[in-house]
Amino acid sequence: MFFSRLLKLNALFLLIISLPILSFPQEKEQKPKKENQQKVRTMTIPVSIFSKKELKENQAEEFLQAGEIIVREDNEPQTILSIRSVTNTPLHIAVLIQDNLTANINLQLEEIKTFIRKLPPESRVMVAYLRSGSIQIRQKFSTDLEKAAGSIRIVTGSSSFAPNSPYEGVEETLERFDALPTGRRAILLVSDGLDLTNPSPTQSLELDQAILKAQRQSVAIYSFYSSATLTENGNSNLILNAQGSLNRLSEETGGRAFFQGTFAPINFQPFFRDLNMALNRQFALTFLSTHMKKGYHKVQVLSTNSEVKIEHPKGYYYRGNK
Repeated sequence: MFFSRLLKLNALFLLIISLPILSFPQEKEQKPKKENQQKVRTMTIPVSIFSKKELKENQAEEFLQAGEIIVREDNEPQTILSIRSVTNTPLHIAVLIQDNLTANINLQLEEIKTFIRKLPPESRVMVAYLRSGSIQIRQKFSTDLEKAAGSIRIVTGSSSFAPNSPYEGVEETLERFDALPTGRRAILLVSDGLDLTNPSPTQSLELDQAILKAQRQSVAIYSFYSSATLTENGNSNLILNAQGSLNRLSEETGGRAFFQGTFAPINFQPFFRDLNMALNRQFALTFLSTHMKKGYHKVQVLSTNSEVKIEHPKGYYYRGNK
């Protein structure tokens, strides 16, 4: 069946840090009858590939045998065109910090600056603060990592700057990715995750919209929990709902959420260690989608190697041809 052949990567070792572009041989061109031609479109999503042992032990392995990589959309196999890695696809990342976080976050600002400075060359970084009304952009997307790091400031810590929902700011930030090329895209969200309108992870409209937009823009969202004015001494149910929202946002967009219990973390270093490992194993996977209908499409990225874990968006919303 046309475009139904699965990509074979058996016996291929992925060099995570310096992997070249993986191009996959396609079937020889044929000239099928027009009535048998199938309409397709390209789709690029961020994926992170790990070994389960590596995730469990938090140790980086230099090589990883990926086995056969399979992409399914709406439970149907799709044809992979390429998997581009760290060295071939610069990272575009937005750092979002909630402005009403407690003063504890100011002790972590040097860690955030160090993370930005150590990003791979040619990475584009944006820095913004989540506030009521609209985000405050401190640095537009730039390859000047030192300038981006220098734009980090202390938070106000005032409840008067609390956003109704941090996910409104995430949506606004996602629009900034429109002018960037497709590839490796991410957001680092430092927030308490509390939606004041509806704190439930399954009932927040703003959270739903942020997830759909991130999936459509192929942006993986990584979230660091830190307490804010209402969650510093709040009840455990409120905090768990807020953390559950961050977890859902990250999991459904192909990122990961980081917590240290229900309290603000003492140090972000363990978070950044795991985040750097995830970003070093992030790839831009491009495949041919055979689904042309508007609406939501579920995505699965699998490996025949049982020791391999792949983090990826759980789906995306297709608007159709404009």
